Amino acid sequence: MAYWPGADNLTISMPDHAAPFFIALNAGSGHAETEERQTIIEAVLRGAGQPFQLTIIDPPDAIDQVAAQLARQAAAAGGVLVAAGGDGTINAVAQQAIRHGCAFGVLPQGTFNYFARTHGIPEDLEQAVHALLAARVQAVQVGVVNDRVFLVNASIGLYPRLLEEREADKAQFGRSRLVAAFSALKTILSPHRRLRLVLKIDGELQRLRTATFFVGNNRLQMEQIGIPPLSEALEDGRLAAVAPRTKGKFGMLWLLLHGALGRMGRLDQADELTTFSFKRIQVKVRTLSRRRRIKVATDGEVTLMSNPLEFHVMEEQLLLLKPTTRHSREGGNPSRASRPAVHGFPPARE
Repeated sequence: MAYWPGADNLTISMPDHAAPFFIALNAGSGHAETEERQTIIEAVLRGAGQPFQLTIIDPPDAIDQVAAQLARQAAAAGGVLVAAGGDGTINAVAQQAIRHGCAFGVLPQGTFNYFARTHGIPEDLEQAVHALLAARVQAVQVGVVNDRVFLVNASIGLYPRLLEEREADKAQFGRSRLVAAFSALKTILSPHRRLRLVLKIDGELQRLRTATFFVGNNRLQMEQIGIPPLSEALEDGRLAAVAPRTKGKFGMLWLLLHGALGRMGRLDQADELTTFSFKRIQVKVRTLSRRRRIKVATDGEVTLMSNPLEFHVMEEQLLLLKPTTRHSREGGNPSRASRPAVHGFPPARE
């Protein structure tokens, strides 16, 4: 559905707030809830006299096609591409915003909403729409693994499996943080294999065995799991890597609980954890042949990618509409040293 007040005389330039919004609304939560969200969005935007076009993504696997079409329209009109959904939806739509060079807005509707919360975007839908109307464009960092971008995190090993089982449990028991927590506990306590990794960082090789290799691009998530130094590195144009070295499932459970209670102790001080920051890294999984593909989770979505994996910070940045009134603290200090801190690596072997 589209609404264009005075469209014949509309002149658009960014960040002019007369610029139209091209909104992709994910219908994954069900018809009734989608209809309610659509009503709220349209009521606020019409009340503000804001030109917009709202497209419902249904079925969910049409998201890439819909987002690409809306991005082309937004780029041609000097408008804003807006994602309404969880972190996976935001990721898919953001990729098209970057590809087509248009500004990007977010209306968070997921379970955790790490990306939105980090950038001070309200989780309440009506408040988020109002915040979008008063937002200003700010460039934000984007991570890449192979050819896929991520705004929150990317990972291999146990974490992608956890995400797949979590989605299955949510489909059966409903979408809530409690269901997500119990699903994660069940996955961690089930049998799982450790990965044998060869990491190439700044030309140097390091070997690592771990159940999961996690790369973060979200300050709030790093702070919540109790690794403040890595959250600071994200403000310096780097990505954050975390890999547990513990062998047993109960050791993994301890790390999970320790991270969940991060304010009671810093996770980066745990003896069984490797943490470091970087701008570019190659990760090769030694347990798989060179031609095999491996499961990689990016912002909650699991896909197959070629081995080895290349993680890096994208040169282009995402032109995000951020609220003028902050709901999260601002960080960043360009004077910090750019050399990465590496903790917990075993001796490198060729």
